Amino acid sequence: MKIITLGIESSCDETACAVVSDGTHVLSSVISSQAGFHSTFGGVVPELASRMHVETIIPCVREALEVSGKSLSDIDAICVTKGPGLVGALLVGISSAKGLSEVSGKPLIGVGHIDSHVAANYLVHDDFTEPYVALIVSGGHTEIVYVQDDRHKEVIGRTRDDAAGEAIDKIARVIGLGYPGGPKMDAAGKDGDSSAYSFPRTFFPESFDFSFSGLKTAALNIINQATMANKEINVSDFSASYLRTISEVLVENSIKACLNLNCRRLCLAGGVSANSVLRKAMIRACEQNQIKLYYPPIELCTDNAAMVAAAGYLYYCKGVRDDLSLNAQPSLRQ
Repeated sequence: MKIITLGIESSCDETACAVVSDGTHVLSSVISSQAGFHSTFGGVVPELASRMHVETIIPCVREALEVSGKSLSDIDAICVTKGPGLVGALLVGISSAKGLSEVSGKPLIGVGHIDSHVAANYLVHDDFTEPYVALIVSGGHTEIVYVQDDRHKEVIGRTRDDAAGEAIDKIARVIGLGYPGGPKMDAAGKDGDSSAYSFPRTFFPESFDFSFSGLKTAALNIINQATMANKEINVSDFSASYLRTISEVLVENSIKACLNLNCRRLCLAGGVSANSVLRKAMIRACEQNQIKLYYPPIELCTDNAAMVAAAGYLYYCKGVRDDLSLNAQPSLRQ
């Protein structure tokens, strides 16, 4: 018998609900994005994000059930993002999931946001299985995780300061690209010269850790020097060069981790994994090192509820259950 999970996502500025069968087949996926609204402010305003989640979450649930052809009685588990994320935003999703669980009598499962991003790969790759190395890269996280099996995983590398996505968003705003910075910088750099600007790369020989604060500072210095000299930054070249530098660091550490662990599977996860520069660089590096690369389609890289339902299925199979004491964990480390 198939296990049907309902996923709810509200960790930042996307309200989403999805219905997934056996953790691999998407029956419906509904997303209400606030990105256009928050772009006016240059970034997400937490209080406003929470209010908008309240307005849209129940309509999203209704639409997801309707599109999937399922009713609440057909659902085997209610899965919801518990963290990390914005505390107010997370609470909206968790409160809604609790209500649905109480009304339906279905199990409630709090799911880690990072686990969800990785689980997106199960939705599109039939041969995706442990062991694997995962590069998780987003606006708030940059980590390398080694997953030996469904009960043994270890964070073997993480940023010591800024996340890669944060470094991209910050500089994108400064050079006038606005929010969301990742896709806008990616588009701006499409035809740019990636060797036009030189940025520092930070590596730690003894580990797989990252650091992007020096890169961000160097970028700001170049911008400030150009401003003081009344010169204009070539946004296309600057974007291409900046993204190339970040991608090279992400790729080198990920490949190094795979080779060190003798692991021949690598997956990308998180919003920044949608970046075309990173994808192309990682594809080349994996081909050169005989490593099998997995990554989700663009629509499953950014926040969505299908990935929550997929991760929830894995939790469900391991016997994970939560009760009404489930609370938001905005700083959850997985």
